[in-house]
Amino acid sequence: MSSFSERQGITPEGKQLQLEYIDDELRNGLWNVFLIDFIDTLDVHLDLRKSEFKKFAELLWHHHFKAPIDEIPYYQTDAIQHIRNYFFRAEWYEVYNFIEFISSIMSGNLRESFMSSANDILKREFSGYLFINDIIAPISNELESAEITEAFNNTKSFTSLDGANIHLSKALDFISDKKNPNYRNSIKESIQAIEATCRIITGENTLGKALKNLENSGIDINNQLKAGFEKIYAYSNDKDTGIRHAIVISPKEPDFADAKYMLISCSSFINYLILKASDKGLKLN
Repeated sequence: MSSFSERQGITPEGKQLQLEYIDDELRNGLWNVFLIDFIDTLDVHLDLRKSEFKKFAELLWHHHFKAPIDEIPYYQTDAIQHIRNYFFRAEWYEVYNFIEFISSIMSGNLRESFMSSANDILKREFSGYLFINDIIAPISNELESAEITEAFNNTKSFTSLDGANIHLSKALDFISDKKNPNYRNSIKESIQAIEATCRIITGENTLGKALKNLENSGIDINNQLKAGFEKIYAYSNDKDTGIRHAIVISPKEPDFADAKYMLISCSSFINYLILKASDKGLKLN
């Protein structure tokens, strides 16, 4: 809901999607999530040596700051102030690295709560990123996020689809590298996630054959839809893109839009195939 001043035209309504920067409201919100959903869950003691905070500080200094742990301030309040100074001076991608690190050292419901609270802030402040599968990924649309998350959850549910899950994880890693994203390999991994799924369902040894023989496995797919994914497969094999083969000429480099489209489309198709297989009573385990 817009504020009074926005409705009256006194202040601008809405804001631009934040992709390679973080404004004050977004940075403040993520800091508050760190305090409320992480720091406040630890026991409190002024003497750092006697608190749960000590273990956290050692992990942070050792693995994230990569600094000597004997430089950790003696008192917890001083240590938190040191972290705060770092956080509010950090580059935009360093803030996301920090939030990802905090999530990585949490577990269970606390971790889920932390990521959910972070996503609330990311959406509220129009960040171009959301937590997906424990990674802050450049997916700003909630429906897109839900499709990818569903694909991760679906492929985790079946031992036979471990390969597809690994490929999806790699695709997300490659597209989510804030400083050096690898769109070519992200696309390759997205396609391989579909290939792994189709091969498990059909028993074929290539994606091209698997797509053609899905009906023989009891999965009825509209011809136009199947043709669409056959063309996506052809795109990944095209010599001009060099996605799935050795690069022998200067290729047309894929960009973020290409990689994002492929990750979402492949995730959606995997969900579609798993649902179809389930409806036909096919065993995927």
